[in-house]
Amino acid sequence: MGVTCHTSNAMPNTTPATRRSIELEPLTPADFAAVAELAHRIWHAHYSSIITHEQIDYMLGNRFAADGLARYVGAADRWMELLRVDGVLVGYCSWSLTAQPAEMKLEQLYVVPELHGQGLGKRMMQRIEIDARAHGCRSLVLTVNKHNQRSIEVYLHSGFVVREEAVFDIGRGYVMDDYVMSLDLQ
Repeated sequence: MGVTCHTSNAMPNTTPATRRSIELEPLTPADFAAVAELAHRIWHAHYSSIITHEQIDYMLGNRFAADGLARYVGAADRWMELLRVDGVLVGYCSWSLTAQPAEMKLEQLYVVPELHGQGLGKRMMQRIEIDARAHGCRSLVLTVNKHNQRSIEVYLHSGFVVREEAVFDIGRGYVMDDYVMSLDLQ
């Protein structure tokens, strides 16, 4: 069972050599409030120069409401795992099978800014790639905002390529102006 952590607590020591434990654990209903709080903190830090605060809050409200998170608990086609360092919730990732045969989608992969560059995102990405292969997937896809240069560079470095550009209407007059990127898993 997950441990509910408040993201305002002190962060684990950010020096990699001092880490005692790094764990990825499946999302449980007990984690809903903590992961929503963490997402709010991360998204406002990361996206405030890319999209409006109103759009950030709208997107968070849709994704991190209890019914939105409940879709991941016990599902056979989608997963969310929480990243804890020394027991402190510091990130999360989610992925799902798509309607396309042999394709999985990386939906989200986030780590608190204080711990960027320490390989934690890479660890989550490896977890997702392993699961995609275990499900017989030959490709992993994701969408990323066209102005999210830092994330685009990370994905390119990880072997993803831009497959296409797409604009998604997400309601209330908001759109996601994205690149669709893919990684060949074969």
